[in-house]
Amino acid sequence: MSETPSTNYSMLQPNSSESEQTLSTRHFNVTEPVVAKRICFYKSGDPQFNGIKMVINNRSFKTFDALLDNLSKRVPIPFGVRNISTPRGIHSITNLEDLEDGKSYICSHQKKIKPINLERASKKPLPWQISRPVSARRRVVQLAREKEDGIVQEDRAVKIRTPKKLLVFKNGDIRIRCTIILSKKNMQNFETFLDSISELMQYPVVKLYTTDGRKVPNLQSLILCSGAIVAAGREPFKPGNYDPHRYSLPAKLPGLSNRVYPKANAKSESRNAGKWKVSVLTSDMPSAGTSSQVYITLYGDYSNSGPIFLYGKEGELFQRGNEDIFTIDTGDIGELYKIRIGHNNSGESPSWHCEEVQLQNLYTGEQFSLPAHRWLAQDQDDGEICRELPLLRRGQPVLPVIVYEVHITTGELWNAGTEADVYISIHGEEGDTGSRQLLRSKNPRKFLKGQTDLFLLEAVHLGNLYKIVIGHNGLGSGNGWFLEKIIVKDPVTDLDYSFPCHRWLDQGEEDGKIVRELNVTDTTTFSASKHKTMQKRWAAERWKFQKGNTLQFYSRLTRGFIRLSPDGTVDALGDKKDKYGLFDVTVKRNAHVFKSHQMPHIALALNNGYVTGMDNEDTLCELQVHIQPNRCAILESARSPGHMITFSLQGKVADDTIGYAGLSKEFVVHVKGVFHNGAIILLTTSLYQALCLRPDGSCSGAGKQSEESYWKVHKVSSGVCMIESLKHQRMYLRIKDGECNGKGTGDVYCHFKIEKNLDSGSVSLESVQNRGMYVGLQPDGQTKPVVHTGERNILFYPRVIKFGREKPMGTSATPSQPNGGIRESEHQLAKTQKPVAQSPSASPPAKEMKNTQGTKYPLPSEDEWKVSVLTGNGGTQANVTLWIYGDKGVAGPITLGKENREQLFLPRQEDEFQVEIKYIGEFYKIRIGHDGTSEHPEWKLEKVTLQHVKSRRTLNFPANKWLSRSHGTADIICELPVEEAGKPIYPIVKYQIYVYTGHLEQAETDSPIYLCIYGKRGDSGLRLLHKSDMPVKFQRGMVDMFEMEAVSLGKLQKVLLHCEASNKAQYWYCEKVIIRKAGKDSEYIFNCERWLPFMSQGIIHSEIELYPEGKGYCYIMEMKSIICMVFSESLC
Repeated sequence: MSETPSTNYSMLQPNSSESEQTLSTRHFNVTEPVVAKRICFYKSGDPQFNGIKMVINNRSFKTFDALLDNLSKRVPIPFGVRNISTPRGIHSITNLEDLEDGKSYICSHQKKIKPINLERASKKPLPWQISRPVSARRRVVQLAREKEDGIVQEDRAVKIRTPKKLLVFKNGDIRIRCTIILSKKNMQNFETFLDSISELMQYPVVKLYTTDGRKVPNLQSLILCSGAIVAAGREPFKPGNYDPHRYSLPAKLPGLSNRVYPKANAKSESRNAGKWKVSVLTSDMPSAGTSSQVYITLYGDYSNSGPIFLYGKEGELFQRGNEDIFTIDTGDIGELYKIRIGHNNSGESPSWHCEEVQLQNLYTGEQFSLPAHRWLAQDQDDGEICRELPLLRRGQPVLPVIVYEVHITTGELWNAGTEADVYISIHGEEGDTGSRQLLRSKNPRKFLKGQTDLFLLEAVHLGNLYKIVIGHNGLGSGNGWFLEKIIVKDPVTDLDYSFPCHRWLDQGEEDGKIVRELNVTDTTTFSASKHKTMQKRWAAERWKFQKGNTLQFYSRLTRGFIRLSPDGTVDALGDKKDKYGLFDVTVKRNAHVFKSHQMPHIALALNNGYVTGMDNEDTLCELQVHIQPNRCAILESARSPGHMITFSLQGKVADDTIGYAGLSKEFVVHVKGVFHNGAIILLTTSLYQALCLRPDGSCSGAGKQSEESYWKVHKVSSGVCMIESLKHQRMYLRIKDGECNGKGTGDVYCHFKIEKNLDSGSVSLESVQNRGMYVGLQPDGQTKPVVHTGERNILFYPRVIKFGREKPMGTSATPSQPNGGIRESEHQLAKTQKPVAQSPSASPPAKEMKNTQGTKYPLPSEDEWKVSVLTGNGGTQANVTLWIYGDKGVAGPITLGKENREQLFLPRQEDEFQVEIKYIGEFYKIRIGHDGTSEHPEWKLEKVTLQHVKSRRTLNFPANKWLSRSHGTADIICELPVEEAGKPIYPIVKYQIYVYTGHLEQAETDSPIYLCIYGKRGDSGLRLLHKSDMPVKFQRGMVDMFEMEAVSLGKLQKVLLHCEASNKAQYWYCEKVIIRKAGKDSEYIFNCERWLPFMSQGIIHSEIELYPEGKGYCYIMEMKSIICMVFSESLC
């Protein structure tokens, strides 16, 4: 497989200057101002690469580095594009102004480029126009011809491109299938491809799916498919046994031909095509026969035949003691030197013992006998299901059969391991191994994080190796894989071939590819890789050295901090509270100056290699920072390179009398104020990953270092904090009931002691409620409570996104409280019962309210409230729940109950409850409702009263509403606003909700559907969509209208849809939701266009968040000449 993209454009014409190519005969001088430049970029040393055509102007690329970064994503160079040169490499381009309009340039990762013939590159056929891989002999002929043209090709790696073939199943019927080859004709666009499939399948194809039910929306996704797709009409995906392995090879690694020739339909590919008679002898051993599909590949010095299946009458081929004879057509492959025979491991008894393969060339009459005497079975011998057999000359093999040692190293990232089936193909000067599944590792479990697995791979000797194609089938949970490198040991030459990767093979990471082509390394590529790794380390630690930060430098050798005394002397013996060990960062001329925090006029300096304190304006204070693999920093003089800040074992400034072994020049950098209140931080777990909160409340250390992984710090007391997800507000990291997740609500289970590890610069999070239990990571990155045993799975490396402020001692730690702070309650928060109708907006919990009748209470605290509920002429025995909304947070859900439930909420009775509620600001509304259980769920609510126990302040919420499915609005939840001077501070709004069910087959559902509306003033709570204007709800192609009353939410921000489907027959396809305010001329459109529930990353999700179309909303204005005007996104 080649990862090089193809770009079509008009044929280029040669230019007399440096053999450059131009896209136009018009020529511009470099100094002439050009608004936009048309440039074509080629890959160094790769004449197969078509080139990237780009338009460059000041708007598309602000800097030259931005252009390099963009090209790195489009030109497949292992370490990215770092150099752009003219076609012969005479001149390097260093800025955008040097690029000339209409010219072509060569991209490479180093200054030295490998020239190519641009005229040939521009005429290169597309991948589907190439029918056969390039052989070693043909490659030599091509190189000889290129030398005649004066172009030297130095890259020995050959890009092998063959047509991609797809097996197409009919949706729901695996008996109907066909094979299609992707070609220029049927790949013009996605609609053209669907038309081609429709013609082949003889029914209209509207949608394509992968075999596991994921939709294929475009050509890019189609190309990434693993070899089989499911074609459907307008109906949804129907699960089935869409097993491509029964009809194809066991692996689909690109770069391998997959042409299959039935015995009776072999066709000649050329005038000198080679026809072969193939006799396959199955051994007479017990169980030697096979039910699998057997294939054979012939290798000649021109090319290879590709895998050819040996078809015949099913059930009669390859049985014990049989000889099966076939006629195949391979085309002209040159002089035969080896074959590969194998099967696809299908059927009830796939194991096979092959005795011998006999070949006769029907064109030349040559006959060959290739003895095997081996099992081809995963449960026999070495587990291989294919064998390579070399040709025999005078009784001796023309090439030896050897066993390669393949060492595969999985990366150190969390969740780097995989459970998918991994396949590999090794390529050398004498052919390739074919696609082999890596089954038997020397380790008990394969492909674990940080592990190196050893596999033995038997093949005919390949000569010098130059590339590897490796990938996996993308199946199984946690199938993504971070491959670090591969080392192949050749026992014949005793050489080790190294193939670095350091990339994800994951459909959800980077470019989404699960197959990589790796080239063997040389000295230059190793140097470039090392440089790139250094850049990544600096990117991870750069935030520490931003202007204004205050740092401490810790020496692991002296066990002390660098300190700068008032007299200018420096040592490394300070403790972490030493005021002279703090340094403020400033940046000068691409160097750093570390000024004393206590005495800003002096800074660390290197004077002739001696560490001292000097005036901060002196150039001797300018230092370069070098980050090491262990995250430590080396401080080097910018003025005198080679001079570094160094101390002896005793912490004194080093001099020439101290040996190298006793020097300390690496320092762990600690930043002050990381965990100040309100800080936004990343808790990184590796150079590329961070702790993140997932939508289901679980936490993983394998998250991306992006906004999704940001956490907000809430300081509780000295060294104790709560960590709240910034994206999923009011969800806190916690350890509770033996689990570690992000489902905390701000109680004591969310309190963590921050342990700073001086030796590594990391922190550990110890639970305050469960002493000795830390937030730990499993190999797949999932969090779990662990005991500190010295392992590194409890270490997190904080990175500050936004600094907070140092909160004074004694102020509240609850995140919902204002900046000024309210005194923290003396009572711990009690456990909250499971809510009846759970609000999607989680909040700090309140204590469960207990009935006050016959109960004595201690003196009231600042947070104690009395709740009185007056029932009208209809009582209820259902479970009643209350939420209280303030401008700083939410209290609830709160279950109003006591042991004797039958005595609560009786007709014309007032029930009283008492509770402690953390400060949530000024109240503005409440929500109260019941769960509709018991024999008499209907409830007439007259009034709710809240009274602050200490101040006697009273808030009245008159209701006079039925909370019943059979009365009024048929809602069992209502919202009531706070009243001031007899008037509500916010009005009650009736929201009209239009729910569109899709037109797909089986789109309807009878499952309960819930909706929650979010606005600038909170949310409506999760409400059941019960009473529709249609006789039957949620029918295919229909629109249901519901009404929901809630205190005005202000401008709507999102909605949450929840579908409680117990099986797939109850799944629901929602097209969109439109919300209007009754009597208003505004509406909000929330597009959905998907099934509920749905599966994402192996997890079934019953709910989804929808956002307004265009991130705004529409105003509908009735005018004479205007029916509707939609405000643009920026206006909204």
